[in-house]
Amino acid sequence: MQNLSDIIHTPVFHHDLSGRIRYYWPPKITVKTIAIMPQSYLKRILDARIYDLAVETPLEFAPLVSKRTANQVWLKREDLQPVFSFKVRGAYNKLLQLTQQQKHIGVIAASAGNHAQGLALAAQHLGVKATIVMPKTTPSIKVEAVRRRNAKVMLVGDTYDEASAYAMALVEEKQLTYIPPFDDPDVIAGQGTVAMEILRQHPGPIDAVFIPVGGGGLCAGMAAYIKYVRPEIKVYAVEPQDAACLKAAMEAKRRVTLSQVGIFADGVAVAKIGRETFRVLKDTVDDVITANTDEMCAAIKDIFEDTRSIAEPAGALALAGLKKYVNNTGVKNQTLIAIDSGANTNFDRLRYISERTEIGEQREAILAVTIPEAPGSYKTFCALLGKHAITEFNYRYSNEHHAQIFVGLQITPGKAQREELVATLQAKDYHVIDMTDNEMAKLHIRHMVGGRAPQVENEIVYRFEFPERPGALLKFLTKLAGRWNISMFHYRNHGSAFGRVLVGMQVPTSESKALIETLNELGYPYWDETQNEAYQYFLA
Repeated sequence: MQNLSDIIHTPVFHHDLSGRIRYYWPPKITVKTIAIMPQSYLKRILDARIYDLAVETPLEFAPLVSKRTANQVWLKREDLQPVFSFKVRGAYNKLLQLTQQQKHIGVIAASAGNHAQGLALAAQHLGVKATIVMPKTTPSIKVEAVRRRNAKVMLVGDTYDEASAYAMALVEEKQLTYIPPFDDPDVIAGQGTVAMEILRQHPGPIDAVFIPVGGGGLCAGMAAYIKYVRPEIKVYAVEPQDAACLKAAMEAKRRVTLSQVGIFADGVAVAKIGRETFRVLKDTVDDVITANTDEMCAAIKDIFEDTRSIAEPAGALALAGLKKYVNNTGVKNQTLIAIDSGANTNFDRLRYISERTEIGEQREAILAVTIPEAPGSYKTFCALLGKHAITEFNYRYSNEHHAQIFVGLQITPGKAQREELVATLQAKDYHVIDMTDNEMAKLHIRHMVGGRAPQVENEIVYRFEFPERPGALLKFLTKLAGRWNISMFHYRNHGSAFGRVLVGMQVPTSESKALIETLNELGYPYWDETQNEAYQYFLA
């Protein structure tokens, strides 16, 4: 149960003498006094009158995933909502609770995608003026989808935080009502209707439900309902490995802010779990599972094969967690349900998703191998690979004694065959490095293998995420190129809000501190990859 020292501290509003709405933050009050306990969400969820806009989505059996996992796997198809995401449930439920005066003045939200579309549709349905503040990096498909709902779109900043700060300034200036994406009881209750539908659609035994987590609104609403009505059902929250704010909060027993957040699954890219959602989740979820980019890509393929629909990364996150749970525990013949939470993804992202899927299914091994630079060496090497199909082979002459190759190989799912393959090559005196889990190797090196530059001195290597907008690259070059020589550069567009860039620079040791200060001033996420074995093996 909640400690009495735990608090809930959210903004409230009142009308001043002139009739204007004023927002303020009240003194912190103990949860014992005012908090909504998890079980009380049951009535809020049952009272949610959202079905004149939101739809009851089907719970579909997934035969192919079920066969592969030896369990009965079901998908809750929230990608079939009018805005292709569950977010319309919470946004609409929140709008229904507003006063007539609040509706007349209008509402506002900051969002890079699904919440924006859900709120825009809900506001259009009720005839409420809606303003959505979105980062400039938001894909055009999402911006246009919001505009089609007659919402006013304002593009501000490169990140959600910048957009959110601007939205909150407009709340004060124009007295608009802010509609939170997740950290609000009415929003949470709206999302909780997903659980109500599942338990009605599948009255038989259910062993576990897997729910994606960003800010936690969907998971909090569902977990509160499930644990009150069917407490025997396990509830697992699933987060991206590089945006696991709930897992961090669970471990610290308090909310913490992640220093960096991965943006591949943009729908759940949240640095800090919500206050109200964490209060509910810490007492209602059984565990938190994390999934990496490759595992999400594999789950997108799984959903496509079973439904012929394309989930966004956040939409496939729960299934990725389900598969990981099965793999780690070995459970069989259980009834497992995953939430397919959305399908708002850019078409040009599919190239990147497809590229990473085989690794995510553990059907491809990526190896760096040193072979003799001699006639017949390739034939000998390929003979050792047996029946493994080669998916990629990159090579450039290095010296007269050895050749270093980057090779992709098809394997059966799981790590066992990969480890066996490495052991076989090592037994024949090949130097082998398994790079299947090396992010830099998969993002950049596999497209760059081409030799070394021995004349380049003092080279250091950094990996960056650049916002995909005009001027971002120029800003980088203006800041760095005039001071340090750029010795290597690789960029690929992955169809997302951010591009991935690998940069080599010649920086004397004496200027290392100055470089770090400059990189921090840029404000782009970055990683020092100078010691990465993929760089050392092929390009250093």
